[in-house]
Formats: sequence, structure tokens, C-alpha cells
Amino acid sequence: MPPTVNEPMADVRDMYMAHAALRREFRLLPQLIRDVVPGDTARAAVVGAHADLVCRVLHTHHEGEDVLLWPKLLDRGGEEALSIVPVMETQHQSIDRALDRATGLLRDWRTSERGGEELADAFEVLLSALVAHMATEEKVVLPLAERHVTAAEWRELGEHGMSAIAKRDLPLTFGMAMYEGDPEVIKAVLSHAPLPVRLLIPVLGRRRYAAHARHVHGTSRPARLGTLV
Repeated sequence: MPPTVNEPMADVRDMYMAHAALRREFRLLPQLIRDVVPGDTARAAVVGAHADLVCRVLHTHHEGEDVLLWPKLLDRGGEEALSIVPVMETQHQSIDRALDRATGLLRDWRTSERGGEELADAFEVLLSALVAHMATEEKVVLPLAERHVTAAEWRELGEHGMSAIAKRDLPLTFGMAMYEGDPEVIKAVLSHAPLPVRLLIPVLGRRRYAAHARHVHGTSRPARLGTLV
């Protein structure tokens, strides 16, 4: 159904925050893989688990758009949506193919520690496709969503993403997004959560990501997007 008069519309700022986290983690990932010494099963397990997590987050993120966002935009967004949504769908398909290749190589690498360079290259290919896609989405699609998707419908995207992540990983994934997030956006994202969640998640998320980053990146403050080439 199209939005009714006076119905609040989507606040899409959280998507920029999610994109920043994905850009950062996927940009850092190829070198993490290349730095694993062949035969170091412990380090391969750490990097492999991290890679698996960010791959699952990406898959769920795009699945939510496929199911919940594109149909609404096509129904409501007129010629502008008709011209851009098929581009987004085609880009998702390309990203899915790159993601499938990377995750297939990742499974083999996690058990054998062989093929690290091939795996790192596969993630480079995925990163290239992902960065181009998110740039177009931010330039064209998010302004469309602000005009044609309600706030309640937009929250369904976030709920879909959370539903596919294990509960034990939710504070970590939120902390991953919060790391470069605007405090006002973080507050807005949590505004509909119960009070205990609003109070605990910002603290717990930051702690969980800092500990995770030390384990994976060797520092609680990994390179931010502005410092990455």
C-alpha cells in the first residue's frame, strides 16, 4: 500500500552507517587473509570466522532489499524507480556471484590454509562490485526511499537483518556499524527499541567490536574509511 497522508517517511541515514561498516571490513579483509602465514591454523580460524560474519551480514542486507525494498519502489517510484531498480537487481546478482565464489574459497581455506592469495583476490573482486553498487544506491536509491517508503516499512529492513544474525552476534554487528556511525543516527536507530536495549546496546556494542577488532585487526581502532585507499 502507498503511504498515507502525514505518515512519517523513512530515515535512511542508518543505511549510510551500514554501508560504511561493510566498506571498511571488506576493504581490510584481503590483506588480513594475505597476512596469515600458511600453516597458522589458529590465525586462519580467527580471520575466517570474521570473513564469514561479514559475508553473512552482506547477504542478509541485500536479501532484505530484494524482498522488502525493490517491490515498493517499483510500485511507487514511477519512471525513476523503473530505471534504477533493474540496475540494482543486476548489481545484486553480480555481487551474489562474487560472494558465492569468495565464500566457497573461504570454506576450503579455513580447513587447509591453502589458496590464500586466490581467496584474497576473490574478495578484491567482491569489494570492487560492492563499492560501485553502494555508491549508486546512496546517490539514487536512498533519495527515492525517503520519498516513497514509510518509516515503519524501513524498520522492517533492519528487523529482517537482525532476524538472520545469531543473537550472540547482534551486539557485535551493531558495534561494527556504530564504529564510524553518527551518534544521532545511532540514537534514531534505537529509538523504537525497549529502554534496556537503548541503554545497553551502545555500550555493549562498542565493547564487543573493540574486543573483536583487537582479535582480528590487532587494534581496537582499525583504519577508518577516510584513511583507507
